[in-house]
Amino acid sequence: MAGREEAGLRNFDLNLLPVFTALMRERSVTRAGEALFLSQPATSAALARLRTYFRDELFVRNGRVLEPTPRAEALMEQLAPALLGVAGAVAGATPFDPATDARTFRIGTTEDVAMAMFPHLSTWRKTAPHCRMVIRPATYRDIPRLLESREISTAIGHVEELPAATKQRVLRRSGWRVLRDAESPGPVDLEGYCARPHLLVTPRGDLAGIADGVLERMGRSRKVVLGVPDFALMPRALLGTDMLCLVSEAVVETLTLLGELSRRLAADPPPFPMPEAVTHMVWRTSVDQDPAEAWLRGQLVEWLARR
Repeated sequence: MAGREEAGLRNFDLNLLPVFTALMRERSVTRAGEALFLSQPATSAALARLRTYFRDELFVRNGRVLEPTPRAEALMEQLAPALLGVAGAVAGATPFDPATDARTFRIGTTEDVAMAMFPHLSTWRKTAPHCRMVIRPATYRDIPRLLESREISTAIGHVEELPAATKQRVLRRSGWRVLRDAESPGPVDLEGYCARPHLLVTPRGDLAGIADGVLERMGRSRKVVLGVPDFALMPRALLGTDMLCLVSEAVVETLTLLGELSRRLAADPPPFPMPEAVTHMVWRTSVDQDPAEAWLRGQLVEWLARR
């Protein structure tokens, strides 16, 4: 490193960099401080020092959130590769003891995966009593953005396109089942499937799912008449109706375990070929060697991978 760059680093407090990255991620002085275990006044003071050093506001308030300025965006783009390298090197040398460590894990999951995790959280609390976990809702559309913005370190669910600096493994593969009220006619053939009304679990509010693409390629279609935001509502919505709902076998297993599926519902195989439902675990490369994150991934595999 040239002398000029070394002198610049001596004049800059490197402790401000974690504050800067937390502000970029959280868009809030309060949340950034909580993530770093700093008080709000200390975080505000760090932001003031950053603004003075870089001679830029860096973050401007837009309602309840802080929006980064173009200068802050450019800084993040320049600093991110170096910060990832430093974080990986430091994390790999830092031991982790779940019984005594206190840190916050941030993961993104689809709702059915989160439901499958719930029965294991009591054991996790006993194993890591001082750690915190934040579960963010994340569909295949959200996962790349949440990973790239470092709002989460790990994601679980169906994935399609991912940022380059990520690693992944398949947690499980499963088939599909068509749920219906057990009092309604069934199992249905292809004609019956296309003729009956359908329910779709749709957190984003769209009314087209994976089955619609498969049916379109077959020259067929179905009619979704009801969208609900989560899987917990879905079994209750089916009762007393002739609606059908296509879900993965993993969802059926989770709902059965949690007692959400009753004998009043039937689960039949779909009357047309469907691609496998694949659940991935994806994590940022920067935390690949982090002992704490590696431990968390091991816990998630133990909880969620099909045995």
